[in-house]
Amino acid sequence: MCGIIGYVGEKSAFPILLAGLEKLEYRGYDSAGICTAYQGNLLLCKKEGRVSNLQHVSLSGTVGIGHTRWSTHGIPCDKNAHPFTDEKKEFSLVHNGIIENYLELKDRLRREGYNFSSDTDSEVIVHLISRYYNGNLRDAVVKTLQNLQGTYAFCVIKNDSSEIVGARNGSPLVIGVGESENFVASDVSAFINHTKNAVYVHDFEIVSITGNGLQVYNFDGKEKSYRIKEIDWDVEQAQKQGYKHFMLKEIYEQPEVIQNSLDITIPNLDNVKRIIVVACGTASYAGFVGKYIIEKVAEIQVMQETASEFRYKKLLFQEGDLVVVVSQSGETADTLAALRIAKQHGVRTLGIINVRDSTIAREVDSVIYTKVGQEIGVASTKAFLGQMLVMYKLAYSLHGKEFDGQKIVDYITRILKLEDQIQGIASQYYLYQNFIYIGRNTNYPLALEGALKLKEISYIHAEAYPAGELKHGPIALVSEDMPTLAICPQDSVYTKTLSNIEEIKARNGKVLAIATEGDEKISKIVDDVIFIPKVEEELYPFLIAIPLQLFAYHVADLRECDIDKPRNLAKSVTVE
Repeated sequence: MCGIIGYVGEKSAFPILLAGLEKLEYRGYDSAGICTAYQGNLLLCKKEGRVSNLQHVSLSGTVGIGHTRWSTHGIPCDKNAHPFTDEKKEFSLVHNGIIENYLELKDRLRREGYNFSSDTDSEVIVHLISRYYNGNLRDAVVKTLQNLQGTYAFCVIKNDSSEIVGARNGSPLVIGVGESENFVASDVSAFINHTKNAVYVHDFEIVSITGNGLQVYNFDGKEKSYRIKEIDWDVEQAQKQGYKHFMLKEIYEQPEVIQNSLDITIPNLDNVKRIIVVACGTASYAGFVGKYIIEKVAEIQVMQETASEFRYKKLLFQEGDLVVVVSQSGETADTLAALRIAKQHGVRTLGIINVRDSTIAREVDSVIYTKVGQEIGVASTKAFLGQMLVMYKLAYSLHGKEFDGQKIVDYITRILKLEDQIQGIASQYYLYQNFIYIGRNTNYPLALEGALKLKEISYIHAEAYPAGELKHGPIALVSEDMPTLAICPQDSVYTKTLSNIEEIKARNGKVLAIATEGDEKISKIVDDVIFIPKVEEELYPFLIAIPLQLFAYHVADLRECDIDKPRNLAKSVTVE
C-alpha cells in the first residue's frame, strides 16, 4: 500500500514529485503530501484526499519526498498524512508498511520529551532519526532500524542537505538512476518518464542518493554492490488511450495479453507429486481455476490456499511438494511471507508474477512472468487472465504437452463486441444492493472472481457459492430483491447448474445467466442472458471472465463510482 517518491537533482523537485504521486495514486489515495528542502528549511504541504488537492501549491527546492497514503493507523486527515517532520523541522519522512512496536516506541519517546502530531505508527521513525542524528543521516537511520519491528520502506531528508536516505524491509523500494538526478520510489511508474534505469532495493538494505550518485548499504552500514537494470515498458502503456477508465482499457487489452502469453516458457519441473497454490484475492481465484485444470490434465493433486491463512496454520509438507505463489505485483505481503515459510521448510517454489525483479520474483526458485504489461486499475482484469493462462500452460507442461490457446484470442475479441449489450443489461441491475453468483467446477472460482469485481468497484454486496451449495442455506436469501448471476455454459455440469437455476426461479428469484450461444432452453428460464461462443469445456473460463468484468464495470459506471480507485482499496497490498 501507499506510494513513495523522492527526487534529488538540478530541477525543481515539486512538479516532479507531484507527477510521480499521480502515477502512484493507485497504491493509496486517502491523503497525499510533499516536502522539499530549500535554503535550510523544510517546506511541507499535505492534504486529506486525492493528489489533485496538491496541484495549487508550489514548493521550492531541488530535493524532496512525496507520499500518497492508504490508511492503516489513524483516520484519513491532514494531520495523519505524510510526510512527517520532527519537532525542530530538521527531518522529513515518508513511510510505507507497519511498525508493529510503534506504541512501545511512542511511549518511550514521550517519556524522553518528544511530542507527536499524528495518530500514525510512521511518525515514530522520524523522531527516532532526530534522536540519533549526530552529523550523519545514514548513521542515524542505521541506529533507528535497530529499534523497528515490522515491515517498512521509508525515505528521509534533512533540511540543509541534498541527500535522500531510504531503507527497506518487506515493502518495495526502487531507485531511478538519471543524468545528474536520481529518484527513489515504491514503483518504477513514478519516474519512468525520466529514466528507464533502475536499481531494485532488497530487504535489509539502506540507500543513499544525491544528484550525482547513489550508494547501497546493509543494515549494519557496510557498503554493498548493486546492479542497474533497464525497465522494459514505457509511459504509453500506462495511459488511458481514449478509454473512460484504465479498467476498461485493460479489459480490452486481454486479447493482446493472451497472444503475448502463448510463448511463455514453463521451467522444467521434475518429480512434482503435489502442488500447493498460495495467493490472495483475484490471484487466488486464478490459482483456484488452475487447481481444476492441473488435476484434470496433469492428474497431480493441487491444494489451493489463501496466503493470509496459510502462514498461520500447521503446515504438513511432503516430499515432492511444489509451492506455487501467484501475485501480480510480486510484493503482496501475505504471499511473500508464505513463500518464505515454504523455503524455510526446504520446499521447491515457483512464482507466477507480473513485475520483473519484484521481491517474490527474486526469492522463488523458479519464476514465470505473466506478460500483461502494467495494470493501473485497482480491480485486476488482464492480470487475472494472464495468471490463468500460465496455470493452463503449467498443467499441460506437467503432462508433457503444449497448451494451444490461440483460438482464445479470437473468442475474447468476439465477446468484447458485446459490450453495448452488456451495458444495457447492467442498466437493469445497477440499483440492486445485493447479488448472488453461482457456478460449478471451474465456473465456481469464476463466480468468486465475478462477485469480487462487483464488490470492489460498485460497492454492491455480492456473494459467490458453488451452485450445488445454494440449497444448503444461501437459498434463504433468494428473493425478488436479490438477483443471481448464474454461470451456466454447456459443459459437463450444465444440467446440474440448470436445475439450480430452476430452484431459484421457483422462489421468484431474478436470474442473469452467462450461457452458450444457441442454448434456447436457458433463454426460456432466466430473465436475462449473455451468450458466449461454444468452445471446448476447458476454455470456458477465459471467455466467461470477460462478461463478468464488463458487467461489473458498467454497473459501477452507472452508479458513478470511482472505478479505477475504489474506496478503501489499493493496488499493491504490502501490509498484512
